[in-house]
Amino acid sequence: MAPATTGKKTPPGRRQDVDAELRTHLVEQLDGGHAHVTFDAAIEGLPAELRNCTPEGVPHSVWRLVEHLRLAQADILDFSVNPGYVAPPFPEGYWPAEDSTDASWEESVRQFRQDLQAMKTLVANPATDLFARIPWGEGQTILREALVVADHNAYHIGEIVVLRRILGAWKG
Repeated sequence: MAPATTGKKTPPGRRQDVDAELRTHLVEQLDGGHAHVTFDAAIEGLPAELRNCTPEGVPHSVWRLVEHLRLAQADILDFSVNPGYVAPPFPEGYWPAEDSTDASWEESVRQFRQDLQAMKTLVANPATDLFARIPWGEGQTILREALVVADHNAYHIGEIVVLRRILGAWKG
C-alpha cells in the first residue's frame, strides 16, 4: 500500500520545521496518553473472564469495543493508502458478531497496535503530503484521517475505561 505523496519532503509553502513539528504532534496524538488514557493502559490487567461482559444498560463489552477500534482503525488506514479501497458494509463491517476467545483477543490487540504503528509511520514520513487530497477519496487528506483515528480511538478507549469501572476492574 502506498501513501498519498507528492514526492516532495515538505508541502509547498511550508517551513520544514513547522512540518516536522506538526508530524511530531500528530504521532503523539495517535499514541494518546496526554489528555486521555492509552489503549494499552485501558486494556492492561483486564481479567479474561470480563472481556465479553455487557452490563445492563451498556451496549458493548470491552471485547466488542476493542475489536471495533481495530476494525475502524484498519479501515481508515486502508482508505488512506489503498487506491483500490472498498469500504466494509456498515455497521456489520465495523463491529464483531461473536464474543472473543483468548486467540481472537490477542490477535485483535496485536493488529490494533500494528495498524496504529503503520498510521504513525505514514504521518511521520516527510514524503507523505499531509494536506494533499487522497485521490480516491472525496476531499479527505492524510491529516484528516490521522485526526479521525486519534479522535475515534480516544472516544472508545474512554468507553473501555468507563466499562471497566462499571465491572469493578479499573485500577484508577
